[in-house]
Amino acid sequence: MIRSLTGLRVLVGRAPHQASALSFGLRALGAEVFEIPFIEIRKPRSYKPLDAALNNIRDYDWLILTSVNGVEAVGQRLTTLRIDKKALQHLKVAAIGPATRNAIEKQGTKVAIMPRHHVAESVVESLRERVKGKRVLLARARVARDVIPRELRELGAEVDVVEAYETVIPESSRASMRKLLNDASRRPNLITFTSSSTVRNFVALVGSSIGKQEGTNLLRDIDLASIGPVTSATLRELGLPVDIEAKEYTIPGLIEAIGAAHPRKRR
Repeated sequence: MIRSLTGLRVLVGRAPHQASALSFGLRALGAEVFEIPFIEIRKPRSYKPLDAALNNIRDYDWLILTSVNGVEAVGQRLTTLRIDKKALQHLKVAAIGPATRNAIEKQGTKVAIMPRHHVAESVVESLRERVKGKRVLLARARVARDVIPRELRELGAEVDVVEAYETVIPESSRASMRKLLNDASRRPNLITFTSSSTVRNFVALVGSSIGKQEGTNLLRDIDLASIGPVTSATLRELGLPVDIEAKEYTIPGLIEAIGAAHPRKRR
């Protein structure tokens, strides 16, 4: 059951252009939301590998996209390179989750596969019987887990991984984060994490002391909410608790989990 979140202060750390859906959903339940990005999306250092792959897109059987950022980057490069999207009609496209699928379909491309669970392992499982002897293009962030390329290659696929964008730590958030966490009148009761990158960047922004006494005090009485098991594993790896984990690994699923848990209201 989703309860009112009136009185709950939530820190949302998504990139600015992606925070709206999560923030809107939480505010609709009555929460007070603060947005300080833990992650910044930038263009790749070079478009050459991505451009080369797109210029030879007819050589691929599958295209795998694991984020809305990847979808947008590929779409932008197709436009820049003046590649007609009809060149993608032969492709089978796999999307990691509903937001990615919606972004792909909004660009006019049909999605063949979206796994039930929106993590890399489920993408592999969905493609297990489909990729042997096939050429696969995976467009993703510069730093990402290697589950998909490694396991698809073991299944007999030829996989090319290209950098579509990179994620970096927004240094401008460092002072804002410290100020908010140390302000008794505005200090959040809950912090949301939507990827392993947001976890690692949060720790980098707050400081390496996060797992020590100072860090423990800094996060005292703050619940941490994770979008899914991969993000939760990163939180635990860095010595942080997982107070809430979404059952469906999506933004709506995270909102539902927070609403159902109804974290304690602290003032």
